[in-house]
Amino acid sequence: MAARINKKRSFLFVSKVLGKHIPVNPYTSLLSGAALAILLYKELVPQSGQQMDKLIGEAVRGLLDPNYAKEAYQKLMDERLVFAFPEPIKFVGFAETATALGHSMYRLFDDGATYIHTTREDIPGLRPIIRFEEEHSHAVDHRCYALHEEAFAGDGPIVLVDDEITTGKTTLNIIRDIQKHFPRKQYVIASLLDWRTDSDERAFADLEAELDIRITPLSLLKGKIEIQGTPILDHAEYAGQTGNEEHAATSTEEVNKDFFGIIDHRFEKDASAFERISHSSISTDGYANTAPYLKYTGRFGLQSADNPALDAEIVRTAEQLYQLRSGQRTLVMGTGEFMYIPMRIAAELGPDVYYQSTTRSPVYPHKEEGYGVACGVTYPSPEDSMIHNFIYNVEPGQYDEIFVLLERESDPERMKPMLDALTRLGCDKVHVVYFNSLTKQESKGARI
Repeated sequence: MAARINKKRSFLFVSKVLGKHIPVNPYTSLLSGAALAILLYKELVPQSGQQMDKLIGEAVRGLLDPNYAKEAYQKLMDERLVFAFPEPIKFVGFAETATALGHSMYRLFDDGATYIHTTREDIPGLRPIIRFEEEHSHAVDHRCYALHEEAFAGDGPIVLVDDEITTGKTTLNIIRDIQKHFPRKQYVIASLLDWRTDSDERAFADLEAELDIRITPLSLLKGKIEIQGTPILDHAEYAGQTGNEEHAATSTEEVNKDFFGIIDHRFEKDASAFERISHSSISTDGYANTAPYLKYTGRFGLQSADNPALDAEIVRTAEQLYQLRSGQRTLVMGTGEFMYIPMRIAAELGPDVYYQSTTRSPVYPHKEEGYGVACGVTYPSPEDSMIHNFIYNVEPGQYDEIFVLLERESDPERMKPMLDALTRLGCDKVHVVYFNSLTKQESKGARI
């Protein structure tokens, strides 16, 4: 557990498998989504029960033992599961935390599936196919930019994937919006944790009756929680606004004593086979980023037929980054919603590689045994200076090197706060990798 600096919700369950606030074996995180996929297959294909129970046992063993996670994940992937239904099963992951969880759940299936994740980004050149709000969040607005309407069309089941269901209000909101535009009879809610109260579960039953639909919950862990007290923490106390370093990992001077540089790498268009989408985003502070997006992150939708090409490019990119690897203890860091591709690359980089991502979630760092966030640094997001991003639980000297993977480059001046924050992590070497660069004129002055 950790204290969340949010007036709407004062606590955070710090996941040991998700790869957001705590560094994890990348196979552990991939396995958590795969385990949910097995539960789903058992639910939708009841005759597979005995086979799925065996695979669930493998998944649980891998989740409990990081040394077995890779083998367990590969056993699940080797099953090459297929949905033999008239139309694909549609997976939707919730930004930002569940983008990789939803993708890894979808990816267990070799055929008969599609995936898209919601995004907080504003892309003026595209019209959101659905839009809804996450009421308790510090960033409430969700959009889905499906390139093709079949991402939601049809009457087959939709699987909504989130890392945690506490009240389920977010899920009810998106079901209402989908049902308004793309009505169907069945929804599945998949999550690592399900903490809904009896009254929350009644709200699901009420919506089922109101809309004449069926909602099936799936989770790796289900229980009840009781919340006492009210939030007392102020976001400004740890938003980089006061200059107070009391809760930071350590002082800048100390962590910089052995630091010798940030190295920027760019995968230019002629050096990478990742397909791209040339759309600009615009931030709440008016910054228009013209660097293209990667097509198959999940933000714009993908289907089973896209998987082989994406897998091959992930392997090829990992081989390139492996040539840069020089340390024994390596951290691969995704950024914001860009989680799945960095996680897969981390899994391909060999032993002693950990994965985690930056996050928007403001958490109060505190060093005490059993508390979920011991330290952290913060910086204004390169994409939107009105939003603070956070890197948690990276202690000075914990890693020899860090690879920070960004889907898109931003203006050099907007990148500077992030690069400065990375220098405060106390690591010998940090590689900053852009998958999509600005034009040479726009990136003039970038640190290379």
